[in-house]
Order: sequence, then C-alpha cells, then structure tokens
Amino acid sequence: MPPTFAPVSPSLHRIRVGALLAMTALAAACAKPGDADKKDAATPSAVPVEVALASHQPITANYSGTATLEAVGEAQVVAKASGIVLKLHVEEGMRVQKGQLLAELDDEAARNKLAQASATLKKAQASFDKAEKGLALKITPRQQYDSDMYDLETQKAVVAGAQLDLSYTRIVAPIAGVVAKRSVKLGNLVQANQALFEIVDLDPLQAVLNVPERSLDMLKAGQPVRMRVDALGGRVFDGTIARIAPVVDAASGTFRATCEFRDGTRTLKPGMFGRIEVAYDQRHDALVVPRAAIVEEDGQSSVFVIEPAPAKPAATTDAPKGKPGEAVAAEQPKPAAPAFVAKRRLVTTGYADGNRIEIRDGIADGERVITIGRNAVRDGTEVQLIEAAPTIGTASAEHAQ
Repeated sequence: MPPTFAPVSPSLHRIRVGALLAMTALAAACAKPGDADKKDAATPSAVPVEVALASHQPITANYSGTATLEAVGEAQVVAKASGIVLKLHVEEGMRVQKGQLLAELDDEAARNKLAQASATLKKAQASFDKAEKGLALKITPRQQYDSDMYDLETQKAVVAGAQLDLSYTRIVAPIAGVVAKRSVKLGNLVQANQALFEIVDLDPLQAVLNVPERSLDMLKAGQPVRMRVDALGGRVFDGTIARIAPVVDAASGTFRATCEFRDGTRTLKPGMFGRIEVAYDQRHDALVVPRAAIVEEDGQSSVFVIEPAPAKPAATTDAPKGKPGEAVAAEQPKPAAPAFVAKRRLVTTGYADGNRIEIRDGIADGERVITIGRNAVRDGTEVQLIEAAPTIGTASAEHAQ
C-alpha cells in the first residue's frame, strides 16, 4: 500500500514542484568536477512530479459558447406630429405598460383644426339630409343628391384625420417595458418622426449562440442552459433554448441557437456579455482524470502513469585501506531508495467537464497519472512523487491503493 497523502492547494503544489526543479538545476550547476566520479553515472536524477488518481465519477457533456444579451421587445418611440413638449410623465428606468402616456405636446392647433372640421361636417350633414328628403319628394335632382353625399363622406374623413392629429399630441408607449432612453426635454420643439424615447422589454432576454454544424444533433429546443455573466461577478442564470435555426449558414458553417432567460430581479441587462453552457448528455460512472494529465502529441492523446521502478542492486563502496596490522571495518552497503518510473499510455478520451476529462480506454481505475511535471518526463523516466493530489472532485478525500 502506498503512503496516504494529505490534500494541498494546486498553487502550493506548483510552487513546491518548481522549487524542487530549481534546486535540482542549482545543485547540478554548483557540483564540483570530481563529484561526478563519486556518483553512479547510470543512476539519473529523479524528476519531481505531482500525481492524481483516476477514478469513476459522474461527468456531464457540455457545449460552451459566448453571446450578448438582447431584448426581445424593443421600440423607438417617435413623434408623429410637430409641437412643443408641455408635459413629461416618465423618466429613464421607469417601467411602463402598453398604451401608457409618456409625454404631451401642445395640442391647441390640433384642437382648432378638429373644431373647424367638425363644424364643416355639420353643414355637410344638413345639406345631405335636405337633398335626401328632396330626392324622396322628387324635387331634388339625383346629381345634387350624389354630390351632397360625397361631400358628407369627405368631411367625415377630414374630421377623422383631425381627431388622429389630435391624438398624436399624446405620446404613448407602443409596448410594455422599461424606458431605456429619453431623448427630449420639457419645452423642446419636436418635429414629426423625431425620436423621443426608447423602450425595451427585459423579460425575457435572449442570447444567440452561433454553434458549429457538427453540434447540430446535440442541441434541441427546450434544453436547459446556464449563463455566467462576468459583469455580475460570475453570477449564474438559468434559461432554456427557445429555438434552433432550421438552416446552417454556408459561409460560417454554423447555425443559430436562441437561448431565452427570464430574470425576475431585473438584474440582467441588454448588451451584457455571457458565457453559456448547454448540458446535452451525462455519464453517471465515467473514469475521469484531470485535464492537466493529458498529453497531446502527433494527433494522439496519452498520459504518464506511475509504476514502481525495477529493483536496483544495493550501492556499495570500496573498503578503506588502513595501515598494516590495523583492523578496518567494512562499510555497509547503502539500501536503494524506493523509486517510481513514468510510463506513457495511449488513451481514448471522451467528455470533458471543467478541469476533468473522461478516459474511455488506456488506463484502469485507481492508477496514478502525472498532472504536474509531465513535460519533463519521457517513457521510463525515474520520478519522485511530491504529493498525491486528492481524488478528482473530492477535495478532502485521502487515497489508498
């Protein structure tokens, strides 16, 4: 049974390994020329490494991407008539409902125009009524009757237009949402089609992922997603995939996955940058190792596992020569220190989740793999174990084989 190792922080592991490597190099540089003759040239220096145990754990397959939040509903409120702003009823940040009054323009000219049109309508109505009675008594020509009828209909349209112009002096919200921007001040003279307010609907917000086409079968509408927002200290928000684009963009080789987020706290804002993860599969009993253990070389993935080094003969020294007649005590052989070697194993990787990665073939449960110092070893390199890292995912667990 190998010794049990207490867990330490990853940063402390790296400091210790780096210190040992530096001390080894310094000792080699400071060694005297005669010292090399006193050591066994066939015994190389052991490389200090840190290891972790391969273990069976659940692992989730995620697709990760980045996107910017966008408001689903967004409207630019513009003036439909000219006039001076007499009243403002809302400010930036206020929530409004559809049809709510936002501002009022000077309506005196519009009211006068409506009054004139209404008076002319009454006159047209009276002329038409008289022509209608005369036509029934056969004293009014049909031509006169038709002319009065057309005049009446025209004047009705003029009145409706005047009423519409009067309504334009009252600026109302076209959608429900939050006033994101106010571009007008009290007393300003505004012109038709001038932007006055910007309203955005913050519930829900959407983020569009441009996903490579190879992931088309992995993402489906309705799948849960999680978004981490850097601007809010890494806070995580839950959402769902609202829809998947039915086509793939031939130029970029991607398709659009629209994610939807509802935030009752109104913390999320349009324009925020988010890191989105979609969990599309899970393995409940996968053999996993730290990602730091994986070596990618020549298109192959491999790890270095720790195995006991072959037994070495005990080191001996020549007996000292004494004066004639003196008894000389023979120096006892020094016991060989226990050692390990690194063995390269080709592996087949699977899902990756954070700093863990699934190993589908190549190593067995409980084997120790090098995580720090793997770049300094080759197949068969003698290594020195600094401290065994805790089992992946159990920060306080102790191991024993």
